[in-house]
Amino acid sequence: MKSKELKWALIILVIILLGYILPYTLLTNVAAWYGSFLLWTILALVIIVINYCISRKWGE
Repeated sequence: MKSKELKWALIILVIILLGYILPYTLLTNVAAWYGSFLLWTILALVIIVINYCISRKWGE
């Protein structure tokens, strides 16, 4: 694995961990369901953009 790919993989790993950690720590006092849902939606969109950046020059 190249250094650049490793960097992106670590960023994705951190984002996934944030998806588990933040709802149980910072968002524990949010009674509405949309607190975690909004967070997960934003994190998913960020990961989709990162995957696009990684794979756009894949065939070259």
